Amino acid sequence: MPNLVSKLSSNHERFLADLFPGDDCMLTEACRYVHGMDASRLRGEVLAVTRPRTREQVEELLRFAQRERIALYPRARATGTVGGSVPSVPGIAVSLLGLNRILDIDERDFAAVVEPGVVTAELQREAAGKNLLYPPDPASSGFSTVGGNVSTCAGGLRAVKYGVTRDYLLGLEAVLPGGSVVRFGGRSHKDVVGLDLGRLFCGSQGKLGIVTELTMKLVPRPEATASVLAGFGDLRSAMDGAASVFRAGILPCACEFMDRATLAAIRLGDSLPLPDAAQAALLLQVDGSHACVQSELATLEQALGESGPLEIVSGTGDAETAIWDVRRRISPSSFNLRPDKMGEDIAVPRSRVPEAVEAAHRIGSRLNLPIMCFGHLGDGNIHVNIMYNASWPEEADAASAAKREVFGLALDLGGTISGEHGTGLTKRDHVDDQLGEVERGLMHEIKAAFDPHGIMNPGKGW
Repeated sequence: MPNLVSKLSSNHERFLADLFPGDDCMLTEACRYVHGMDASRLRGEVLAVTRPRTREQVEELLRFAQRERIALYPRARATGTVGGSVPSVPGIAVSLLGLNRILDIDERDFAAVVEPGVVTAELQREAAGKNLLYPPDPASSGFSTVGGNVSTCAGGLRAVKYGVTRDYLLGLEAVLPGGSVVRFGGRSHKDVVGLDLGRLFCGSQGKLGIVTELTMKLVPRPEATASVLAGFGDLRSAMDGAASVFRAGILPCACEFMDRATLAAIRLGDSLPLPDAAQAALLLQVDGSHACVQSELATLEQALGESGPLEIVSGTGDAETAIWDVRRRISPSSFNLRPDKMGEDIAVPRSRVPEAVEAAHRIGSRLNLPIMCFGHLGDGNIHVNIMYNASWPEEADAASAAKREVFGLALDLGGTISGEHGTGLTKRDHVDDQLGEVERGLMHEIKAAFDPHGIMNPGKGW
């Protein structure tokens, strides 16, 4: 860990107040406390909160921070679940919510230029108004930001067909420690001049610099969509149903699954449009022209029927809302099982998903903890929610043990300890299990090239 300032002087505070007038510099204990947390519920020490509104302010801040050796923690809506924006050592929280403009949406270039604080759903709505689609669709899209999605290379429900955030990053502008401004890529959809340094920022967790502008690829908006919720008597039947869909030549834009613990958690708080005997479920969506969607829907239902579903519920247009409401209820419903959870996001090869889920269930049974598995079946990204009561020491210890075993399971199956959340603070001690000494060394050298004094989001992941 680099040797960084642990307390601001009066001169430091005066500089920040002058650079960020009014409420854009927050030094009160309450503001610092709030900005020291994210959705992981971890908390670190924030020395000051700044909210830049121009790139020039960001340049001045990074010149100052490098000169004075002060850690910086870029953040936006703090929706991350791994402590990615939580300080590991005292530093300045840099809120990018003041950089929240959509600068351009061009239906000829199929590109959008945005600032990092733009909420993802806002970009999607504005693009839809021009008959365009911004495909990355993390579950948090209604409140997370495009900059935050780039920082973690967010995936989401449509990743199986459309890919993840890195597949839509055409270019960016960023400020490096010391105040240098760099620009990589642009509106051109192809560019092979030099190394693709811009893509290094996608998934970097804010460790290289502060992004001030993003150019994101758009695609034509599909004319129609249709969704299907299918309940099965067991997990293997559900997995066989998904395999039948792909064998039938259907590439759904979303392919989600829910295990028995997930369905049980939802049933404890609400009803499900599936019979009680359903112990696993698939949730799929197809998109395209009206004629194509109707044809694919019929083929999809026929393919699912080969695996003996107990119930198939389908809908198009507005009727899809009720179907997808089941997916949206998973996270709040999880607390019907226990008051606390460790929400992990392993990924394994698609063919190993059933094996991974069944092994996770065995871990939960042995440790006497409910473990929910659900997520993006189409790309093997499994959300493993380890439910426990943190006030019971034996359950807290068991949950930590379960987490270690789940990570080991993912690696044994040829997968990864994180499919889309990043490593942050909650997984940093497990990174060495996946990445070798040579690989980690290369990453540290790249980090040092951008940030020689280690002021950008130190202590995270790698």
